Amino acid sequence: MTFSVVQHDPQCAARSAVLATSHGTIDTPAFMPVGTLGTVKGIAPDELRSLGFGLMLSNAYHLYLRPGHRLIQEQGGLHRFAGWQGSILTDSGGFQLVSLADLRRITDDGISFRSHLDGSIHHLTPELCMEIQTALGSDIMMTLDECPPHPCSRDQARAAVVRTTTWAKRCALAARGRQQALFGIVQGALDADFRRQSARELVEIGFDGYAIGGLSLGEEKPALLAMIDVSVAELPHSHPRYLMGVGLPEDLVEGVMRGVDLFDCVIPSRHGRTGWLFTTQGRVLIKHAQYARDDAPIDAQCACPVCQKYSRAYLRHLYLSNEMLGVRLNTIHNLWYYRELMNTMRSAIQADAFLAFRRNFYEQRRHYAKSAAYAELVGVSAPVVDEGSKKGKDG
Repeated sequence: MTFSVVQHDPQCAARSAVLATSHGTIDTPAFMPVGTLGTVKGIAPDELRSLGFGLMLSNAYHLYLRPGHRLIQEQGGLHRFAGWQGSILTDSGGFQLVSLADLRRITDDGISFRSHLDGSIHHLTPELCMEIQTALGSDIMMTLDECPPHPCSRDQARAAVVRTTTWAKRCALAARGRQQALFGIVQGALDADFRRQSARELVEIGFDGYAIGGLSLGEEKPALLAMIDVSVAELPHSHPRYLMGVGLPEDLVEGVMRGVDLFDCVIPSRHGRTGWLFTTQGRVLIKHAQYARDDAPIDAQCACPVCQKYSRAYLRHLYLSNEMLGVRLNTIHNLWYYRELMNTMRSAIQADAFLAFRRNFYEQRRHYAKSAAYAELVGVSAPVVDEGSKKGKDG
């Protein structure tokens, strides 16, 4: 893997770069669609490529449990098994095990857990984590880390940093494919000192790239942004920086401004399945009655194949009828929106105009923002209540 910074916006930390693997090049900042089991739900690999994505995230933990990393290796690796010609980053599974608190036990050696599929018992060590990802043949692998829950005590955060560093050292020593890159993961919860310690220890070990983990677990936005700032400040300019699992459009904008290069999140596809669509003006909840006779596209400024052909009224009909086509079309639109957002940010960086882009981004969405947190950060007037807030948890 190679990584070359192309341009840096002189007014902030935003930067554009080119990341290259044996399966292609990716212009950054870039968003990775999440294909947990080797597929983005409802989207064929060639469709994902046609939408403009060259890097997909899959999950080593889930693929280890089903169908098994050895089976995938026998089939020629995950690229061939999934029919995906682009690059693949595999997450180690440390984050997924946070959600299995009742089914797992963490020791200095690794994580013992009971499968959520069949109850079988497994012990995931740093060495096994590397073995699984090597068998999958991913282009970028992640070290095994301990992601503490939110909220957590200072002692919990400290212990997670110590284990994460120890496990990172063991991962770095494990065998892997010659063309496979390895990223370390910064932990530390919401403690700035622990974040700095974690980042410095990982840089001392030396990795091909660095990820910022343990965020978007329920913390307030200002705390999330503060931890990004603290972490990025300790990471080398010459290496890619990856913010894990953080993916609302405004999160991407704020992350890019702070010097983050890579993002992943299930939001575009998950929200597509729940009828939550992203537009240049804000979010559209397609199930609402106001769209029953609306013959306009989701977004008049969008050139995606969905907006070019289908109306809001038709998409609402598909959603309320539980038609599979509706889920697919919603997901395609959301992925297109995310791709265009990243493209626009890269163009703004290259024009030395990222801060102007950022302000315009918030001004366009002012009436649809979910909270006032970001509006206050950028100095625009506070948003009104969003159109979905009266309907409960639509997203």
